[in-house]
Amino acid sequence: MLLDLHAPALQALANRDAGACAGGSLIADTLLACGIRYAFGIPGTHNIELYDALRGTGLQTVLITDEQSAGFLGDGYARSGGGIACANVVPGAGVTHALSGIAEAYMDNVPLLVLTCGIRNDVPFRYQLHDIDQLAILKPVCKGVFKPQTGAEIVPMLLQAIDLALSGCPGPVGVEIAANLYLLQQHYDPQPVQAWLAQRLATEVADDAPDLGQVREIAAMLQGAQQPLLHVGLGAADHSDLVRQVAERLGAVVSTTFSGKGVLDELHPQWLWPGFGTACPPPLAAIANRCDAVLIVGARLGEVSTASYGIVLPAASAHVDIDPKVPGATFAVQHKVVADAGKFLTALLNCLPPSDRDTRLLRQQLQTAHRQVGYEQARPSAEKVSPGALFSQLQAHFPAHTVYTTDSGNGTFLAMEHLRLRQPRRFLGPTDYSCMGYCIPAAIGAALGNAGSPVVALAGDGALLMTGLELLTAAQLPVPVAVFVLRDGELGQIASFQRTLTNDAPCSVLPDYDLRGLAQMVHVPFRLVTCDAEVEPAVVWARQRTLAGQPSLVEVRIDYNEKTFFTRGVVKANFGRLPWRERMRMISRAAWRRMV
Repeated sequence: MLLDLHAPALQALANRDAGACAGGSLIADTLLACGIRYAFGIPGTHNIELYDALRGTGLQTVLITDEQSAGFLGDGYARSGGGIACANVVPGAGVTHALSGIAEAYMDNVPLLVLTCGIRNDVPFRYQLHDIDQLAILKPVCKGVFKPQTGAEIVPMLLQAIDLALSGCPGPVGVEIAANLYLLQQHYDPQPVQAWLAQRLATEVADDAPDLGQVREIAAMLQGAQQPLLHVGLGAADHSDLVRQVAERLGAVVSTTFSGKGVLDELHPQWLWPGFGTACPPPLAAIANRCDAVLIVGARLGEVSTASYGIVLPAASAHVDIDPKVPGATFAVQHKVVADAGKFLTALLNCLPPSDRDTRLLRQQLQTAHRQVGYEQARPSAEKVSPGALFSQLQAHFPAHTVYTTDSGNGTFLAMEHLRLRQPRRFLGPTDYSCMGYCIPAAIGAALGNAGSPVVALAGDGALLMTGLELLTAAQLPVPVAVFVLRDGELGQIASFQRTLTNDAPCSVLPDYDLRGLAQMVHVPFRLVTCDAEVEPAVVWARQRTLAGQPSLVEVRIDYNEKTFFTRGVVKANFGRLPWRERMRMISRAAWRRMV
């Protein structure tokens, strides 16, 4: 993957003359050759030489307010299509602070280079500053960890790490560079780089292509079905046209994961919903439940995307993923296929004859079901801002290529259900790690990776307290990020689950704080929205700010009284798996508390 994208720059690096070179410059040149254009972090005593070497190059260093955000910025940058970025952190606290963002990238399969310093390895002194086993901490949340011991190992090891991050199923990698390797002159030897390139070229084989026999069997299975369902995830994000062609050839209903929103244009007449099963709205679930064959491509079927495993697969089923651990891992399937999504879909399309299916009735049924769901979503709020009013105005005034970021909680599920996205990589939310604090830094990363595209950040008022100071970073850059804070005064999603099960919400009410004051402190313009009538002027105002390349902050007094379809589905799936004794205990407790 790395070689495919940056072969000329890598070849130039391999052709450099041997000789003495500043360690920081050597690393800077390698990052640039690998296409890395942004490094997010906070400088420290150990990497002064690296920051000096990066001055005046094509790689921009971005000062953030907390290293937790370094991973989130890199995640948003990569997940929205910007490429791999660097979380450039100091040893010790820099690594531990950044861990949540790194774990989010790991769980959601997002490439990221975590570049950290290490203590000096050329002196005998003990108890050096920040001396902990960083790679032991990073290893569980990285595809691989690397630690060059000499200057000669820096470049080939960095190349190996970045290539690993981008290859196969993407993810973060950790590289620890000892402080003395930055500080002191190193001898650059091109031979290990040339050897790496030669070895990489020699191993460029089509090992991610599907077995054609398997593809033919799956094609026959899908053709023999009365109504097939195609379920796609982020792994198919770069193959939207193939997804559309396969769906139309088969007459298939198409659902997606959260991260896969937009892989099929959500205004396409065969699009179902981001998910199927218990979290699917009843009119659409009725259509999905008729499907007698399912093809899953580039999706892991994790707990969140399946609404707590609230799906049932028919016997005729196939699961395709580039990660050999994924197909059939959670749900039994008839066909397990380890392959690249694009190569599989291409092979499948070649095995499918021109379609003679009449999809007019299916498309009419989907249109009617979506209209029914839309009526329910459009209910106005008597006292606050209804989600329907907010999202309809966002989509009316922001262009189709807008990137939306969300945070762990209700904002993610509301956005997932209300937004109708026309292309992939426009919806970024923390999914399998579901880390609060993702939204605002990820939005900044997405803005840096998508010049010309506005970004709308939908932040919960609880999550804002974790990384909201990155608004200062947004203002200083500046970037066209419109931040809408969904303000309900509590940890909304958890409080909803608590009240459903216990009729109480202990420890979920937030202390009050002044968002206008925060906006003034970080130099970001502010608007307050308290009812549906105030939504459109605020959205238009925020859009104008993004056109000027500037951030904005809008406080939205959101009405969360209506539970999302996702929340209802999760409760149904989990409650249905409990023993009857436990169900009765919970029902009795909730009923008693309501009475008293």
